[in-house]
Amino acid sequence: MEQTDLLKRIVEVLEELGSPYMLVGSFVSSVYGEPRFTQDIDLVADLRYGDAPKLCGKFPPEEYYISPEAVGQAIRTGGQFNIIHPSSGNKIDIMMPPDSLWGENQMRRRRQVWLLPDCQGYAATPEDIILSKMNYYREGGSDKHLRDITGILKVRGDGVDREYIERWSGQLGLTEIWQAILRRLAAK
Repeated sequence: MEQTDLLKRIVEVLEELGSPYMLVGSFVSSVYGEPRFTQDIDLVADLRYGDAPKLCGKFPPEEYYISPEAVGQAIRTGGQFNIIHPSSGNKIDIMMPPDSLWGENQMRRRRQVWLLPDCQGYAATPEDIILSKMNYYREGGSDKHLRDITGILKVRGDGVDREYIERWSGQLGLTEIWQAILRRLAAK
């Protein structure tokens, strides 16, 4: 199973369950910016406890690894779980929406986009992907996040709401990183 097939499958399942979701992370930054390989698919899904058995039932154990206990715990605690296709090694990390004003705002702002030429689904906005990537950079220091941000800003240009990023970067304590990214862009 290709990563794109796994993406189509999870989008189909979440749409069928009626669970609000949005793709986040490097897969979506490649949709909005410059493409790059990513090892997994990151997704935020607003699942309810009753969704756990239905979701797990859509990924049969002879083909996928998904822990019903991990799904239930993630829903209860606001954590995360994953779905793995062992024979291909492809994986989806599913996180519950952050319980914060910004987390709620991200879900409200999500938009339907072409994730693949033959698959539409919901994704976080370019601005929210940039904010998330800045946060990941702060946590781990990986330059791949800065490259993803720069790629989105180059490809989207004026289509990125920089005022929104400025406002939220201040509230999330990311202003220094945002200013460094803007300096980096100006120098190129």
